[in-house]
Amino acid sequence: MKRLPSATLTMLAALALLVAGCDSLPLREPAELVVEPVTLSGAPSDPRNRAKVHAELAALYYGRGNMAVALEELRIAAAADPNYALTYSLYGLVYMELRELQLAQANFERGLRLSPTDPDINHNYGWFLCQTGRENDAIKYFLQAVRHPLYPAPWRSYSAAGLCALRKNKLKEAEDFFQRALAQAPDDPFSLLQLGQIRYRQGALEEARKLLSRYNKLVEPTAESLWLGLRVERKLGERVVESSYANQLRRRFAASSEYQQLQRGEYD
Repeated sequence: MKRLPSATLTMLAALALLVAGCDSLPLREPAELVVEPVTLSGAPSDPRNRAKVHAELAALYYGRGNMAVALEELRIAAAADPNYALTYSLYGLVYMELRELQLAQANFERGLRLSPTDPDINHNYGWFLCQTGRENDAIKYFLQAVRHPLYPAPWRSYSAAGLCALRKNKLKEAEDFFQRALAQAPDDPFSLLQLGQIRYRQGALEEARKLLSRYNKLVEPTAESLWLGLRVERKLGERVVESSYANQLRRRFAASSEYQQLQRGEYD
């Protein structure tokens, strides 16, 4: 896996990319966590450096699902340097995972007060808003993130904004966001699959098939991708391929909502 250029981006690769989803829009698993050593600009005992190190450790424990240790590392980070903004962004993610939504919001807002234009914090807060039913507000923060000239992965925020737009059934807006994501990261599986879903709903079946083909070359099939492929081939009249998708869905994901829809004959 390609190593990313900073500990902050490493954290986001695992955390910001769609940690949870809704039933109608299942999401991919978080990316593998790869951590670069922190480059210290001063003495190891410098408060800011101590805060960075412990915040990075907190991100690692968060990625492993150990929220108790993540919170302890964040406590140490905040004690070392109360003005290190990314500590509070991580606090927000941990409390979001623990369903402590008021604490999550308070920490995201504190992080933004300390660093209003930080793209990572804006992205994480946007994700929190998207997950708590405030999709329109969320998109504003994703767009704030991509405006930062040094943000190394704006496609992440475009992809997340596309999801929020889909949840509001804003198909054209979602389409635009996923296209922007793919313009910067042509092999982003999530954007490929979601744009394929949009093309299917628009009746552009051949394009949906092409997008799904690109997706299938990158990752293992999911219930969502198999279900999309099955419905595309059904509408195109390709019964043999449709049957192949159905068999895979039954073998791999018999407990999925997609397979239940297949059994009920609910294709759309």
